[in-house]
Amino acid sequence: MTLENKLLLRLIGLPLLLLIIVVGCSTDGESGPVENNLPNGMDVSQNRKTVGDSASDLLDDTNFTEIFIEIFYVSGLKPTESTLANFESFLSQRLNKPDGISIELTEISSPGQDVYSITDIRSLEDEIRTAYNQDEIIKVFGLFLDGEYSENTENGSVLGVAYRNTSFVLFEETIKGFSGQPLAPSTTVLETTVLNHELGHLLGLVNAGTPLQSAHQDEPNGRHCTTEDCLMYWTAETGEGLVNMISGGTIPELDEACLADLQANGGK
Repeated sequence: MTLENKLLLRLIGLPLLLLIIVVGCSTDGESGPVENNLPNGMDVSQNRKTVGDSASDLLDDTNFTEIFIEIFYVSGLKPTESTLANFESFLSQRLNKPDGISIELTEISSPGQDVYSITDIRSLEDEIRTAYNQDEIIKVFGLFLDGEYSENTENGSVLGVAYRNTSFVLFEETIKGFSGQPLAPSTTVLETTVLNHELGHLLGLVNAGTPLQSAHQDEPNGRHCTTEDCLMYWTAETGEGLVNMISGGTIPELDEACLADLQANGGK
């Protein structure tokens, strides 16, 4: 079973925002259809594994000395320039990639759905993704999508999911809806928080491909950190702590325990 790590956000009481992270499961190891837009013989299987399976390859420079991130966004839902700068800074601080980090954006038309399941998202990735691991470059796929996630409930709206070893999705229309609320964090703060959190899961946090160096996994709540102000923290329905974490324009950071895990697995 594959971890699908979901970053959820909902309103509670007055116009405050609650950040919630939950864990789900789905079938892993799927090979997907054969794409017609790829060179003959390209191996896509290395990019269709379980979340966390490529943690060390993303972190160190043993097999891959460069990372390329291919981001597709639905028209009108392009991430802010500040978000992209924040994301690149986060990557530079954590990854050992001496030949560089590059991000490429591509605009796409809306797939035309109001609701997307993980199966829908995987199928869309298989249709449009062009970048797969090649030579010494590890390649990551990101999607900024309209519509909402099929597992949303009246108590929470999913903002992002890491669903393959080098794949993540952000529900950008949902993010913008929350950032437009009175007293809400800005779009950049929400986008950056979701991006960094989902990337953290691809890097194997917490205990999901990157081994623990200390006892800081919140086991009852899945692959998350026990430290309340850590980027990888999980909160219960009430969300004490995380409301304050994302207030005032503050983007959560990884705590010392998570950083130690990444460093022991080849990261900075």
